[in-house]
Amino acid sequence: MIIVDDCSTDCSAAVVRAFSDHDPRIKLITLSFNSGAAVARNKAIELAEGRYIAFLDSDDLWLPQKLEKQLAIMKANDYSFVFSAYDKIDQEGHVFGCVGVPDKVSYADLLKIPSIGCLTAIYDTDYFETVYMPLIRKRQDLGLWLKLLKKANYAYGLNESLAQYRVRTDSISANKANAAMYTWLLYREVEGLSLIKSCYYFTHYAVNGLLRTKLPALARVLGVLN
Repeated sequence: MIIVDDCSTDCSAAVVRAFSDHDPRIKLITLSFNSGAAVARNKAIELAEGRYIAFLDSDDLWLPQKLEKQLAIMKANDYSFVFSAYDKIDQEGHVFGCVGVPDKVSYADLLKIPSIGCLTAIYDTDYFETVYMPLIRKRQDLGLWLKLLKKANYAYGLNESLAQYRVRTDSISANKANAAMYTWLLYREVEGLSLIKSCYYFTHYAVNGLLRTKLPALARVLGVLN
């Protein structure tokens, strides 16, 4: 377990250090200044020595059999890259929704719909070797998945909730317009897509986002009216 502390302002580093002092499998790295998720995750990737890599942010949770189930599927089917469904929880830890996933996604699929939750992904470095996230403020995880899918034909989804994503109003991913801007940046500057292709994929991305956020709200309103 490699934990990168990106200049947290609470007692996180002290808590981790207390565990790492008694368990050599836990390694704490503290960054000298706040660098953002891409730098922190890339530092962990750089130091990782295990065959498989998976990510978990400090406010999210893995369910107890998450790694066990995914590794079993990878080994049984010779998959190099898998992900799963996940629950959405509020700041108190109450589940209020579930995000399902397709059976598999390709590079083009992921450009249309970013269906891989960072907290659910796991990939095999024996197949991909060392691959880093692009150094952008948001969507760096999507950038990594796209890099992997340029080598592998598919990432495979397990439509069982194996993790819990905490939704906070002040989180960096809460601003949808800002996230959309970084998605466009990823298409144009990281992936190098043409303007036409970027517009094509961004239209799919935007429509899917509207369907995911607006239709459930409309259904609730219609339910109340009925």
